[in-house]
Amino acid sequence: MTLFTLSGFQRDLLTVIAGHDQPSGQQIKTELEDARDEEINHGRLYPNLDVLVDKGYVEKGQIDRRTNFYQITDEGRAALRDRREWEAQYVQELARA
Repeated sequence: MTLFTLSGFQRDLLTVIAGHDQPSGQQIKTELEDARDEEINHGRLYPNLDVLVDKGYVEKGQIDRRTNFYQITDEGRAALRDRREWEAQYVQELARA
């Protein structure tokens, strides 16, 4: 499963991007900071977003000269779906216990 090559932080980024329509890096940062209850610096955020772009899970576009947006690709959606199916087999076993 290719999504295993990502860190947990990168999977969280991908999940946030999937839940929004072309969020900016700042919107993604704010969403994750709220969810994780921690500050995320730009030096961590943008290199990890670039990994998602390089792996083909996310496309990056430009809103203006200073602001980019991110959009999940079909490959990114498939990877998240595969990950959820893999997780579900274990969660279902826990529910039965």
